[in-house]
Order: sequence, then C-alpha cells, then structure tokens
Amino acid sequence: MNKLILLPLAAAAFSIGACSQKAQNETGEAADAVAADVNATMGEAVNDVQTAGERAFGAAENATDRAGDRIENATDRAGAALDRGAARAGAAADNAQREAGRELEEAGRDMQR
Repeated sequence: MNKLILLPLAAAAFSIGACSQKAQNETGEAADAVAADVNATMGEAVNDVQTAGERAFGAAENATDRAGDRIENATDRAGAALDRGAARAGAAADNAQREAGRELEEAGRDMQR
C-alpha cells in the first residue's frame, strides 16, 4: 500500500523536475500576476472602505449642522415670542396703571363734591 502512495508522489516530483526553464518562468510570472491582482483588489477594498467612512462622517457632520441650525432657529423664534409677550404684558400693565390712575382721580373728584 505504501508503494501505491509513493508512486503518485514520485510521478509528481519527476514532472516538476522535468519542467523546462520556460515553464518554470511562466509559472513564476503567473504567480506574480496573481499576487499583483490580489494587491490591487485589496488596495481598492481599502479605498472603498475609506471612501465609505468619509461619506458617513460627512453625512453625520451635515446632520449635526442641520440640527444645530434648527435649534438656533427655534431658539430665535422662542426669544422673539418672549419679547412679544413681554411687550404685551408691559403694555397691559401700562394700560392698567393708567386706568387705575383715572379711577383714582375720578374717586378723588367724587370725594370733593
């Protein structure tokens, strides 16, 4: 049985040894071409991952900017609403003060009669 296993191994070793220099060179060149293709594919994959990361970061940055703008706009609107409310409250207080003054003047005149 050992002889049966050794026979194919011997044939393979003989065929490798029998390869011409040209065949060995072509095999080496093919291996180099495969290695270059693998390197190029890996380089493209790295570039694709970097590009995807940059796009994701840019999208997150844009979303953050838009959220900041919306917050700023909402704050501005809230401030303007507070200013309008304060102005109305001030005007109402002025009107109430004038009305109270008129009523007091009228009450004073009524007391003088």
